[in-house]
Amino acid sequence: MPEPESHKPTLLERLSALLFREPEDREQLIALLHGAYENNLLDADALSMMEGVLQVSERQVREIMIPRAQMDVIDISLSPEEFIPFVIETAHSRFPVVEGDKDNIIGILLAKDLLRYYAGEEFNVRDMLRPVVFVPEAKRLNVLLREFRSNRNHIALVVNEYGGVSGMVTIEDVLEQIVGDIEDEYDFDEEEDNIIPDGTGKFRVKADTEIADFNTVLGSDFSDEEYDTVGGLVLKAAGRLPKSGESLHVGGHVFTVLRADSRRLHTLLVGKE
Repeated sequence: MPEPESHKPTLLERLSALLFREPEDREQLIALLHGAYENNLLDADALSMMEGVLQVSERQVREIMIPRAQMDVIDISLSPEEFIPFVIETAHSRFPVVEGDKDNIIGILLAKDLLRYYAGEEFNVRDMLRPVVFVPEAKRLNVLLREFRSNRNHIALVVNEYGGVSGMVTIEDVLEQIVGDIEDEYDFDEEEDNIIPDGTGKFRVKADTEIADFNTVLGSDFSDEEYDTVGGLVLKAAGRLPKSGESLHVGGHVFTVLRADSRRLHTLLVGKE
């Protein structure tokens, strides 16, 4: 008699085996989700979002905030004629408004409120400002997202333990942790260093790399008195947010923007002139 064929589990049996194997901790849950992906029960996008949801409850604001040096702000001393070109160029929907320096943020200006200016209405920037929400660096992202939803705020300023402004965070920044952003060949692994040689004598550098670390690796002598990060250095030199592919010559080095979005720099390619 012919040997009976070995039983191959059906899709329903594989799904049941995964669902009824109760995980005992977070690591087992993640392993279970990866098993579902490997068995074609989840696609890559669904797996990424599920992992993002789990990570949001563990990550803190300081890990995703836009650093102070990369914040686009409006100075209250400027007239609309002076700051509106900046608003158009950066294309954000909300701007922190400062009086003096970035530690003294007096309100949030919504770009849509500038329609009143164009409509010829009486316009005073101070009267247009919305209240500022401050959050500590250590606040968990799931708590912040719940607060964003309940108070209908979309932006918060991040303060350090001394009360100084260290950055800002938006609801979009939090949601990106769940749905993810577009990755490319220039993205870094989270476990890798901030500065990585590319094999051609140049270096791929994360924009949030501290100036002191950059100087140590590349043998440069950039000052960190005006800005803390490489991204801040490039923004200062450009006078605006440069676009992907754009190059700047600063202090004997060529900084090429590998990845940037409408709000901040992410990755740079740096080489000597």
